[in-house]
Amino acid sequence: MTYRVWEFLSLPLIVFGIAMSAFSQTAEGQRAATTPTYALAADAGKSATPGSPALVNGVAQPLGKGSVRPWVTLDRDGHPTAIGITFDEAALDGLPADLPPGQHRTEQSLALPPQAAPFDHVMINWNPHGHIPAKVYDVGHFDFHFYLMSEPERAAITAEGDDLIRSQRRPSAEFMPEGFIYAPGSEEPRMGAHWIDPVSHEFHGHAFTRTILWGSYDGRVIFIEPMITRAYLLTQPDATEPLKLPARYSRPGYYPTQYSVKYDAEKKQYSVALEGMTLR
Repeated sequence: MTYRVWEFLSLPLIVFGIAMSAFSQTAEGQRAATTPTYALAADAGKSATPGSPALVNGVAQPLGKGSVRPWVTLDRDGHPTAIGITFDEAALDGLPADLPPGQHRTEQSLALPPQAAPFDHVMINWNPHGHIPAKVYDVGHFDFHFYLMSEPERAAITAEGDDLIRSQRRPSAEFMPEGFIYAPGSEEPRMGAHWIDPVSHEFHGHAFTRTILWGSYDGRVIFIEPMITRAYLLTQPDATEPLKLPARYSRPGYYPTQYSVKYDAEKKQYSVALEGMTLR
């Protein structure tokens, strides 16, 4: 990275580092209740038929006034081709405009079908007022964390004391996409540390709409995170972009080469997905 880019990023990163610690300590997990069956859950648990492509759905949960479900698509040999979540239009309504004092985001965990391994679950955060850095990510948006660790492992992250040292332990450069940089002070409980791409549009005078972050903990990559504003979703996008990829992966498996944010006008549903899964 050139000095000019560092100079441009210095203010938001300094603010990010100073404020993230205080921000992270106050974010409480908000679990979705188990309530009646949702429309999106109709095919939950569907298994693949040998020799044919398949969609395997996880269990739907409430989101806003609607619902959200995780899923994985499989090729004819049963290998994952994409993993993602789908939610209906109503999910973007009824989201809290404000949260209790000291709480800045909601938290909702959705278990991916086992065929999605090494990906385990998706954690959704709704940030009604966004978060730091100011004038970058301080608009209402979702964080969609696709985790490469189990939920109990994630829940054990405290980012305090000795665990803060583990949270700050960085993976070798070969395991992170080229150009991504560690965001100082971004270590969060129940989440991990965050890495950003300094060439992303939001760092170059453009309003934040969607972006990709990566995450780490104890020297290993633990998540890939599409971060998307509610306002952008309401434009009913049909966007697919390549992901910047690391040179190596610490664990063999199928990993994405692109991500998508799409709206299905016929079904009136949105999807956020990691696609182009390739064996690495």
